[in-house]
Amino acid sequence: MKTRIVSGIRPTQKIHIGNYLGALENWTKLQNKYDCYFFIADLHALTAEKNPGQYSEDLVRTYLAAGLDPKKCTIFIQSHVPECTELAWIFNCLIPVSELERMTQYKDKSEKSPNAGLLTYPSLMAADILLYKAHGVPVGKDQKQHVEITRKFARNFNKAYSKIFPEPKVVLTPFAKLMSFTAPNKKMSKSEPKGCLFMSDTPNEIKQKIKKAVTTPKGVDNLHKLLKAFGGPDKKFKQYLELKQVLSKQIIKKLEPIQKKKKSITNQEVNNTIKKGANKAREIAKQTMQKVKEKLGLI
Repeated sequence: MKTRIVSGIRPTQKIHIGNYLGALENWTKLQNKYDCYFFIADLHALTAEKNPGQYSEDLVRTYLAAGLDPKKCTIFIQSHVPECTELAWIFNCLIPVSELERMTQYKDKSEKSPNAGLLTYPSLMAADILLYKAHGVPVGKDQKQHVEITRKFARNFNKAYSKIFPEPKVVLTPFAKLMSFTAPNKKMSKSEPKGCLFMSDTPNEIKQKIKKAVTTPKGVDNLHKLLKAFGGPDKKFKQYLELKQVLSKQIIKKLEPIQKKKKSITNQEVNNTIKKGANKAREIAKQTMQKVKEKLGLI
């Protein structure tokens, strides 16, 4: 039996290259080795988006265009598996609020009076992972805290009721987080489009953004890391302009085939992928919830 891996990306209007390097590219390799479940995290996106569902199908297209194969992995939309929110509520009842308030993601936004969904975000994420009894979760170093609290949810339930859930391990993504072109001390974010490269950017947009990238020590280091991540040459450049030109060329070379393939994917392919993925995911989800409810006396 293959080790099971679970991960997802929130649907937004535009997906940036951090999602590609930090998730999608790695997933295309993992699908050849593990039993992979990759979802569209539309429920998670509700903490920041009013109507994230409108971007879900487009993100499925991006998954397929980037190289995810429905024959090798299961692709589905989070909200199409209602057992997920059911398990998340149960997890909410197994953890103190103080534990959730310590999560970095919540603390960073606590001064802005965030919605309750952000506070209970870890409960839903734990449900995403444990519902399918995942053994591993591919994340970057900055996201390890989320996997640790998921392990805690598993321990809490197993101790209080019965050992149903495995404690998933961190499967570290090889690429470190990307920094902004305009402010390399900050993480690349869609909220600052001038400092961010999107997977849908045209060759000219890519060239212009990289051309205007700041060349402070941190900025140059970020450009070199990006060049390496996109398979560029490991060499020293006499001029920043040359570095930027080589980097632009390398990124365009990688993204153009993905953009071209995305345009060729039909609505039927997308719909079939979503439907089959949800059916397969729900088979496991129903089995898990049956056992959970039996232990809680909810049947």
